[in-house]
Amino acid sequence: MDKKTIAIGLGVAAVIIFAVVSFSRKQKTAEETQGGSALPNAKQLYSQAVALKKDHKMAEAQEAYQKILTEYPNADNVETVQLEMEDLNLHMIFSAGQADKALVHEVQSGDTLGKLAKKYNTTVELIKRNNNLAGDTIALGQKLRIWQGSFNIYVDKSQNILILKDGNEVVKVYRVSTGQNNGTPAGKFKIVNKLVDPVWFNRGVVVPPESPANVLGSRWMGFDVPGYGIHGTIEPETIGQHVTAGCIRMRNEEAEELYSLIPVGTEVTVVE
Repeated sequence: MDKKTIAIGLGVAAVIIFAVVSFSRKQKTAEETQGGSALPNAKQLYSQAVALKKDHKMAEAQEAYQKILTEYPNADNVETVQLEMEDLNLHMIFSAGQADKALVHEVQSGDTLGKLAKKYNTTVELIKRNNNLAGDTIALGQKLRIWQGSFNIYVDKSQNILILKDGNEVVKVYRVSTGQNNGTPAGKFKIVNKLVDPVWFNRGVVVPPESPANVLGSRWMGFDVPGYGIHGTIEPETIGQHVTAGCIRMRNEEAEELYSLIPVGTEVTVVE
């Protein structure tokens, strides 16, 4: 897979990504013109994005943010742009607010959230978020909005980042921890199991989820290679370091967010 350079700034509050949003788009420069007139500068585009978001024109705001990231990667406020873009991406996914990425399913006899999640290759959690459902009960004839993205994950061990993508489009970049002594295997994997509050089996010892010694945190997303996966942590201060036994470690709240989005079968690419 070709990938563009992603520059990381390690700030106090977040990981700052000078990433392109599309892996297939070539970077433009501020000197380029379009239709015979100069492209708007980064400050103008940012003002447009904020105004569009305020007017609930989310798709148009998304496009304006994307232009800043691809055309002005060195803009002074690129860190803010990246974070606001990620927040907007997730807002649109959780609300099923992008018409071309959502469908409406009318509940039929025998439907359950689990069956619908499997049918549409999504998660129960995301269907519930899309429809403001407090519980798991659905009614015959009820119309449910269902997000139809195609999530995949890209992990760069050298920079300790995990990129959640929808197709080729970057949704969000997370700072993670990977294996010490290059212990995280590189290659292509699939998520084959997911657990809430997982039990940790540590060299024959069963460590329950409520134990402060359970290093897996609040979520587990296992690979098709036994013993490896993505999980939460009881040591958030180690995020961004090469310290794990081989798994990919995330902050609990971010592992929970990722867990709610990706279904079993999601492809994970890990590179050196």
